[in-house]
Amino acid sequence: MSVIAVAGPTAAGKSSLSLALAHALGGEVVNVDSMQLYRGMDIGTAKLSVAERDGVPHHLLDIWPVTQPASVAEYQVLARRAIDDILARGRVPLLVGGSGLYLRAVLEDFIFPGTSSELRAALEAELATTGPAVLHQRLAGLDPPAAARILPTNGRRIVRALEVIELTGQPFTASLPAPTPVYKVLTLAVDRADLDERIARRVDLMWEQGLVDEVRALEAQGLRDGLTASRALGYQQVLAYLAGECTEQEAHAATVQGTKRFVRRQRSWLRRDSSIVWLDGMAAGLADQALALAQKSAAGNSQ
Repeated sequence: MSVIAVAGPTAAGKSSLSLALAHALGGEVVNVDSMQLYRGMDIGTAKLSVAERDGVPHHLLDIWPVTQPASVAEYQVLARRAIDDILARGRVPLLVGGSGLYLRAVLEDFIFPGTSSELRAALEAELATTGPAVLHQRLAGLDPPAAARILPTNGRRIVRALEVIELTGQPFTASLPAPTPVYKVLTLAVDRADLDERIARRVDLMWEQGLVDEVRALEAQGLRDGLTASRALGYQQVLAYLAGECTEQEAHAATVQGTKRFVRRQRSWLRRDSSIVWLDGMAAGLADQALALAQKSAAGNSQ
């Protein structure tokens, strides 16, 4: 075992488990939450404060301004650089977060297709004019499997899929080949039966901690124009409230419901991987159970 991944849906308890494992194994955390990559997006992403990190080094937090579109390809390079540095120092990299595509980008050997600024601009202009449904219909005609996996409302991913198809002449799904591991990895996924209640409490706490003020401050830094950051759960809903498109109570409720839908997608993504070991986040001795699995995996890899 060279790498441990701690995955699972939002609010399941990944952060606390990762800290326990880091202390027990001499580990350092590499962030795999796409929205925690953004500077200033703290409350709405439940980003651990420096004090809450309990002395455990964390990598790839706060690396992008909110105006920068997310790049999984760039993240792949940065994350592998961090992992290799941690390994070179004899420490254990702990990949922690719920962004499935980002985790796969780090752990598996595949190359992302390039981009074309002209083609991307044309598709984004069409998206702004016609809306995502029209582009999704086009994608369904060109690549039905990709269209089935991308929500008709997810304009950003629809545009990217159409861009790749035109650039490569191949289906978008062809750009995500069968998994070829880059690192030896043990992937643990934490889940809980009471996640709906935990999500509701987490959103309540975010509001109490000042999410609206955080979004207002980030709006002044260009958040509303950020193609990726502006769509983050909580931030998108508060931006709508600040624009007068809904009440604050409606924004709060939409954040709760949106997070629950996102959790279902996270589970669906992770369940596709039969190598993932699922843990009950409500079980007593969760950290001890995870540590035992990590030690068993390490012993098996050393033989």
